[in-house]
Amino acid sequence: MAVKILIVTGDAAESLEVLYPYQRLREEGYEVHIAAPSRKKLRFVVHDFEDGFDTYTEKPGYTWPADLAFAEVVPEEYAAVVVPGGRAPEYLRNDADVRRILAAFATADKPIAQICHGPLITAASGALTGRRVTAYPALEPDMEAAGARFEDSEAVVDGTLVSARAWPDHSAWMREFLTVLRAKAPLA
Repeated sequence: MAVKILIVTGDAAESLEVLYPYQRLREEGYEVHIAAPSRKKLRFVVHDFEDGFDTYTEKPGYTWPADLAFAEVVPEEYAAVVVPGGRAPEYLRNDADVRRILAAFATADKPIAQICHGPLITAASGALTGRRVTAYPALEPDMEAAGARFEDSEAVVDGTLVSARAWPDHSAWMREFLTVLRAKAPLA
């Protein structure tokens, strides 16, 4: 039986933060499903860092189909969850089903990989209290308001919770997440 990993995302998610873990985890041998508010073709964005801008810029990115809707997700069927960033987490954190999903993973101490603005969803589920995390640096006050201790580092591991700041940290983030994942949900 395949070991399944869930990615929770939506429109305006950062393309690289969805597709890099999706491909990397499939390469490793995991079965990966993408969940969104509804089954539809998602429209991702590309965030970049350009000289002269005080923050990141945004351009249209890839499209990708969602495999299932949040309401259809049974967290017990998945070994871990990935929470990409981009702008999607700003509205997804208001979705009761996505909060239910993240709370279930946290309660069961299953691996959670979060990056960039993704921790906004984990925070809304109540799962960051007392945890060490990183996120996009502008979210430091949000992480502290959620009860977490913010660390400005390319990858922060707190038990089964693995955080990264943004897509430039992918290598460190996935390396640490796969270490946790292999220990908690090894492939046959």
